[in-house]
Amino acid sequence: MKTRTLKKNKVNVVTLGCSKNLVDSEVLMGQLKANKFDVEHEGTSNDHQIVIINTCGFVENAKQESIDTILRYVDAKKKGEVEKVYVTGCLSERYKADLEKEIPLVDAYFGTRELPKILKTLKADYKHELVGERLLTTPNHYAYFKISEGCDRPCSFCAIPLMRGTHISVAKEELVKRAQTLATNGTKELLLIAQDLTYYGLDIYKKRELADLIDRISDVNGIEWLRLHYAFPSGFPMEVLNVMNAKKNVCNYLDMPLQHISDNMLKSMRRGITKQKTIDTVNQIRDKVPGIAIRTTLIAGYPGETEQDHEEMLQWVQDSKFDRLGIFTYSHEENTHAFNLKDDVNEKTKKKRADAVMAVQQEISFNLNQQKIGNTYKVLFDRKEGGYYVGRTEFDSPDVDNEVLVKATDKEYISNGSFANVKITSATDFDLYGEMS
Repeated sequence: MKTRTLKKNKVNVVTLGCSKNLVDSEVLMGQLKANKFDVEHEGTSNDHQIVIINTCGFVENAKQESIDTILRYVDAKKKGEVEKVYVTGCLSERYKADLEKEIPLVDAYFGTRELPKILKTLKADYKHELVGERLLTTPNHYAYFKISEGCDRPCSFCAIPLMRGTHISVAKEELVKRAQTLATNGTKELLLIAQDLTYYGLDIYKKRELADLIDRISDVNGIEWLRLHYAFPSGFPMEVLNVMNAKKNVCNYLDMPLQHISDNMLKSMRRGITKQKTIDTVNQIRDKVPGIAIRTTLIAGYPGETEQDHEEMLQWVQDSKFDRLGIFTYSHEENTHAFNLKDDVNEKTKKKRADAVMAVQQEISFNLNQQKIGNTYKVLFDRKEGGYYVGRTEFDSPDVDNEVLVKATDKEYISNGSFANVKITSATDFDLYGEMS
């Protein structure tokens, strides 16, 4: 028996995992809205007839969160609190047969590239004319901008190719249209994302075309910042840096996951790069774009990682002084190449090593932030929170990097999505405090 009144054709889309998943949810929501569905993202009104869960299957913690979320909504279905529960995304792509067997009360499971199939199940039409149309879940002034799908890299630890398939670039003309649509709707910052930005164009143009793509998108009227995420170090197209120098709206920012520095680890990880080549690549990027902020991601506790490998990584982090850094503990993923190796670093040691890296990075971040005191930066404001206007410089991406906090007073009002010059007056490890300049 139903415990509440459910609104027909009202859909709650729940997104787990990365920004690439978020874009998929936004596209799905745009299609549903065009088909006259009442759609919310992670809505709390509790009157949704339908729930669609866009899952993550990247590492163990993410998989567990996805499963817990599915079970929660299946329980809600049993209680009559929703009528239909659908599951899509990476976990569903990777484990569809197992999920159908273990959680049969889900009405249907879909893979990562089955948007038309989802719509057909909901008796909705796939509207091809919706070029770049999305229902943004981010504040309107910035949007994640996916330029390709899938990955052809052979990294031993990564299950993404199992879930996202091989690399497929989106044509430049299509991406420019999508950027124009977003800009027309008020988006000022595009965060370019892909499993591997640097592979862009190889499939359809037979050469790396990221630099030309960035150049074209930077000319779209209304786009004031372009930010680059998830570049692969091996084969990085250095001409991208020429565009970064030439175009003021291309942020001096690069997210390049490096994973490790020990030659033993890099070889086993099948990264296609050596320690020295990694160091040379980072130095070359910094030489070509002085002041660039480099964000990287590392893995602690990969199979066979010795104390010496860990110490080597610690010293390299200390020497490299990355502007931003995150670290994962290794997750042993079936059907990956590394699954054939013995997961021989225990969880306690993995966490201890990850914590040690972050302790080094915390000190680096503090020192780098102290150097910013007295400087003035162009800041894009995202929100007001706890008595502060909160924004970011061109060196900071949403949710993962530094934030700039300006105390809210009666004298000035800063609207979300506006730019302003801010003089930094104080700083902590991961936050900057300032006043309007």
